[in-house]
Amino acid sequence: MQLNRAFAQQLIDTALKSGAQDAEVYQSSSFSRPVTFESNRLKQLESSESVGTALRVWRDGRPGLAVAYGAVEPQSLVDKAIALSDLNGINRPDFCEPRRDINPPIGKELSVETFIEMGKTAIAQLREAYPDLVCHSSFECDHSETLLLNSDQLYCEAADISLSFFLGAEWMRGDDFLAVYDSEVAQDKLQTAEIVQSILQRLQWATQNTRPSSGKIPVLFTSNAASMLWSTVSSALNGKFILEGSSPWSHAGGKQVLSPKISLYQDPTAKPYICHFDDEGTPTRALSLIREGEIQDFYGDRHTSKALRLRPTGNGFRPSLGRYPTPDLINLIVAPGEKQPLEIIADLENAIIVDQILGGGADLSGDFSVNIDLGYQVKNGEVIGRVKDTMVSGNVYEALKHVVEIGGDRRWQGSCLTPSILLESLSITG
Repeated sequence: MQLNRAFAQQLIDTALKSGAQDAEVYQSSSFSRPVTFESNRLKQLESSESVGTALRVWRDGRPGLAVAYGAVEPQSLVDKAIALSDLNGINRPDFCEPRRDINPPIGKELSVETFIEMGKTAIAQLREAYPDLVCHSSFECDHSETLLLNSDQLYCEAADISLSFFLGAEWMRGDDFLAVYDSEVAQDKLQTAEIVQSILQRLQWATQNTRPSSGKIPVLFTSNAASMLWSTVSSALNGKFILEGSSPWSHAGGKQVLSPKISLYQDPTAKPYICHFDDEGTPTRALSLIREGEIQDFYGDRHTSKALRLRPTGNGFRPSLGRYPTPDLINLIVAPGEKQPLEIIADLENAIIVDQILGGGADLSGDFSVNIDLGYQVKNGEVIGRVKDTMVSGNVYEALKHVVEIGGDRRWQGSCLTPSILLESLSITG
């Protein structure tokens, strides 16, 4: 289902004729073809499509937001948005400069037949090494389009094709249950062989169970688990929390807050999450957030950027179609180190590897205590087995001041490109 550009403009015109002084339409569409494998076999082929429209109007400076999915009568949606504006206080629009920003489609499509063959091959490779595995997998080719226009002559359009792959393996050994999983998102080519090898390596490490070391010891977060740390850091750099004073870095601009080994930046041109403009129409741009442990930039939507006296950063995004834009990062990238994970492990005498965690991570305070879903014990430079019923706890900000090593490996975890990271010490209980 494609976007209806004429309908979007009709909504703008109808809103202005109905008493609104300003109006904005945000439209998104998606068409996908998932392929699903369960219990080692192909289970389902399907397709899904949707189109959603969000209309914002301002009458006498009061905003109103109405949302519709699929076909809707323009006047009905306009009337709903205007009625809702009567319930809100004055909050006048802050539109970006008028422009036309039309971007050509990006990405490459793969056929259902290709997905089926890739899934069968991946599962066969895992079960060849471990015949008792029960494997699950899913593939998806998603076509998405975004359209944004307003009554101030802004017109933005973008489209992309994204490919995604998930592979999981379950291993029952008597009363012992082990689940290992991995995934990938791409725009051109899926590296399924790399995902298979990653799972095989982790299964090998987990062949035997062992008791974990306890107390404060070095902890290596793999790229699978490290995103827990960076989600807290990205929240601390959120301009909204900086303004509220709830971020621990509200008064730390330009100061050293983390280890000099850490550099973070935002790159909206990085595949597979290329983003030309945010949900307010502001052009996205690269940001150097933390350089060698020192804060360089914060990020925000238009309102937040103005309050912080920043040039608009292009980070105003809707958590959902029916929500107002709020600050969020795109493509948070962690600068890599030089050593690969196996090289880092070889230098460890006694440490824990955290690969998968259960439950949420840290809140804005940085404190966390999480169960290790999949982790390993390292002794004298070797992984000696899987640890069970083990927790890791500490404070993200304090831990990231004491970084031993940043890995040279990097993987996308959501829209965060992160390497593995070795922290000097965290509390281990088990």
